[in-house]
Amino acid sequence: MRGVMEYLAGQPVLLVFALIAIGAAIGHLKIRGLSLGAAAVLFCAIGLSAWASSMDVELEVPEMVGTLGLVVFTFTVGVVSGANFFASLKTGWRLICTMAGSLVAWAGVAFAGGWVLGLDTPTIAGTFAGAVTNTPALAAAREAAGSDAPTVGYAVAYVFGVAGMIIVTMIALHRRHRDTDAPVALVNRTVRVEVDGEPSIADLEERFEGHIKFSRVRHGEGTPILTPQDDDVLRAGDLVTVVGPADFVSEVTSLLGHRSSHDLGLDRRYLDFRRVTVSNASLAGRSIGDLDLEQAFGARVIRVRRGDVDMLASDSFVLQAGDRARVVAPRERMKDISAFFGDSAKGLSDINPFAFAAGMALGIGFGLIVWKIPGFNFALGSAAGTLIVGLIFGRIGRIGPMVTTLPVSSAQALTELGLLLFLAQAGSRAGGMIAIAFSSGEWIRILALGACVTSVVGLGMYFTMSRVFRVGGTKLAGMLGGTQTQPAVLAFANDRTNSDARVALGYALVYPAAMIMKILLGQILGMQ
Repeated sequence: MRGVMEYLAGQPVLLVFALIAIGAAIGHLKIRGLSLGAAAVLFCAIGLSAWASSMDVELEVPEMVGTLGLVVFTFTVGVVSGANFFASLKTGWRLICTMAGSLVAWAGVAFAGGWVLGLDTPTIAGTFAGAVTNTPALAAAREAAGSDAPTVGYAVAYVFGVAGMIIVTMIALHRRHRDTDAPVALVNRTVRVEVDGEPSIADLEERFEGHIKFSRVRHGEGTPILTPQDDDVLRAGDLVTVVGPADFVSEVTSLLGHRSSHDLGLDRRYLDFRRVTVSNASLAGRSIGDLDLEQAFGARVIRVRRGDVDMLASDSFVLQAGDRARVVAPRERMKDISAFFGDSAKGLSDINPFAFAAGMALGIGFGLIVWKIPGFNFALGSAAGTLIVGLIFGRIGRIGPMVTTLPVSSAQALTELGLLLFLAQAGSRAGGMIAIAFSSGEWIRILALGACVTSVVGLGMYFTMSRVFRVGGTKLAGMLGGTQTQPAVLAFANDRTNSDARVALGYALVYPAAMIMKILLGQILGMQ
């Protein structure tokens, strides 16, 4: 077996894909309906490299591979989450501040616990970094301590840092059926107008703050069915189709009249509807209102499917390449509309090389900037830098003629590839250090302290966010991964939720602040 290990050690490309293949196979195994998913790659790499280390063979994936995987992962998570992230900051800042303050308290727990157990300061700092699975925090602790002593604490605490937070994530997901922030299913209903006053389409949509959309209207019996225009007014006897969440549609129905036994959507003599894929690059990053479809084609976009989620298409909705827009339009204009949007599968798979490469370069560069605080010098690192730039790119959508977003399907594929590369490298590195760490007589005390810190962090976040802020289990699972700055936890949550967008949003919401706080705390704890 030693010969196999030595051969793999000399073939890093073969090693990384072998680890991914074996880990992915193990991750698909289910025990009582539970599986590790992509997180199994990390534990497989830890186990195999520790085994090789026991034979005096260094089996480690090159660090550059892990760095590349991590920055691809964080940038694409940012791009996908960007628009929702900035929209959620109005209420999310309280969650971020609470998480940051809690990390300070938990660092105090680590210091006090280490002192009680008789551990020296550098070891405590490394144990804290391993318990919260943050390599930049380890680097800061080593720099502050002026030695490699923190590495031992990091290596022993790291494995439970991942496994323990995955357990807490399972607890959070167990209550996801009670989430109140799940995407609302859209319904459509034909309403017979019975009110006077002649309300306009634009006024009604504005009154409901973009939560409803009108897709069809018929002014009187026997007249053609038309796409509504903003200046259209509704009169008694008109039929109109309204689309939106069920409670808003019911409210509109009560306001205008009553539900009709006729369904305008079934009559396709005048209007038709179709899903078209946004593959025309000139449309990506532009709002639906900017397209002026009503004037150009007599058409309306009613819904947009992004990934697996259907969303109502308000005028301010910004399109991304790969979106599938549901358009209602005159039958004879459907071919023109398909050509206008592109309607090609290319929109689902184009990685947008400019946005990807420019965003990665800017993010890595931003992460290398050294920030000077009285008494401290620290850099965010490439992971936090690319995540922040990804969030910004996902929010702005377009810079002049250049689109800054990626199709969701392409971004998700890159996210998974980057994650697997990172997990293979991180696991192989940790496994090699574990053998050294366990030769230390302090490993039991380190393990006890690390397990205590991870448990306090995980359970503290769980109870604070679920009980105080009423955060749903799905979003909380992502926040746990972001607080731990641990992609394996995010991968586990994504696997259990079929990559629910709320998981990535929770992760991106707290990750940057968690990264900054851990680097600072690692440096403080490492001081002697």
